[in-house]
Amino acid sequence: MKKILLLQPSPYDQNRLPLKKKKLYFAGLALPLLAALTPKDYEVEIIFEILEEIPFETDAELIGISSMGHGVIRSIDIAMEFRKRGKTVILGGYMASIMAEEAQKYCDALLIGDAELVWEELLRDYEFGTLKPVYENRLNQGWFSTPPPRFDLITNKKLGDFLPVQAGRGCPHSCSFCSVACLYEGCYIKKPIEEVVRDIKQIKALGYKKFLLLDDNIFSDKVYLRQLVEEIKALGMEWMSQCDIRIGREHILLELLRDSGCTTLSFGLESLQRESLKGMNKAWANPDDYPSLIRNIQDHGIDVSTEMVVGGEADTLESIKATKDFIEDNKISVPRFYILTPIPGTRFFKDIEAQGRLVKTDIYSFDGTEAVYTIPTMTPDELTKAYWQLYESLFTLKSIAKRNIFRKEFFKAPGKYLFYVGVNLYYRHQIKQGVIPNIF
Repeated sequence: MKKILLLQPSPYDQNRLPLKKKKLYFAGLALPLLAALTPKDYEVEIIFEILEEIPFETDAELIGISSMGHGVIRSIDIAMEFRKRGKTVILGGYMASIMAEEAQKYCDALLIGDAELVWEELLRDYEFGTLKPVYENRLNQGWFSTPPPRFDLITNKKLGDFLPVQAGRGCPHSCSFCSVACLYEGCYIKKPIEEVVRDIKQIKALGYKKFLLLDDNIFSDKVYLRQLVEEIKALGMEWMSQCDIRIGREHILLELLRDSGCTTLSFGLESLQRESLKGMNKAWANPDDYPSLIRNIQDHGIDVSTEMVVGGEADTLESIKATKDFIEDNKISVPRFYILTPIPGTRFFKDIEAQGRLVKTDIYSFDGTEAVYTIPTMTPDELTKAYWQLYESLFTLKSIAKRNIFRKEFFKAPGKYLFYVGVNLYYRHQIKQGVIPNIF
């Protein structure tokens, strides 16, 4: 039987060693979907490197490697090692798609865009010895369809208490720094609701009581979302997702979300400075509204998780320090931060490069932990220092307790908030090691 090995690499730590964890909470969906799209006459093995070692001695001749974020550096190293061993290597994922010219240097075939549109063709060409260097196709409108993911290939691993489901891809916004905007260019493509329900039922049948709705922005189509949550409600599952903060204005929709089992929503707030948001092509967001929107979401019984960046055009040392108060005052249980970084392939990178503002040229060092370009209000070194000071100030024991224990909701669900405390303590450990807390 033919065999294919599908790999999700782990990012490197500060010592250039792959990060390792005892349990993976946010399991990726791409590899179980690729496995489902692979013909029955293939044996498929999936490896999550953060949990297990890469089997470089595998008898698989075909190796598929995903790439996302600064984990792309590890993806390239793995690809080169397998090619040295005579294996055929396929690279795909967000980073490979938006850095196509660079990615081609390290693989036999590059998959750009949405895999289900080209995977069958790629495997057929491989079998006939006519593999092309690039396979590219993208969903850009309407609907998409997938078979049920091959979760049977990963449930024997040390995973958390939920699995991923996807209802849509893309986002109607086009933030300049965003890799999703590069691929989908302001489009949101939906999956038939019956397929989403099918996938959730599969997860429930495997014994899970929770799932992660892995969309980029579930608020992209309100009509579709209302229909979807009505179906989800009947399944009796808890779930989480991410979306546009303006969902905080939608009282009826928030009630539907809560009643359907939604427990947590994650939001990319980015900055508290309006001018910084304008510089990111995110002027539709108003930071003055953030507190009331967050409060309304929380008042509907849904927890709020946030991601923010520092280093926008109008950010200052004072505004970065003020972010600490914002996070604590709004009881954000699990905040995450990044230094705004121009990812090659994004509009933001092209603008910064054209303006001659890059202070580092090694794109593989762009990991979100240090400033790599200049901004008007501070030096790159000052920005990097302020970033780590923000993290350190928010992950003191006092701040962790203030955000998770000393809040009115604690006694309604102490187990949940004690779990968040545990997550915060692990993030605290990572920060002390100079590692960005991540969602793995």
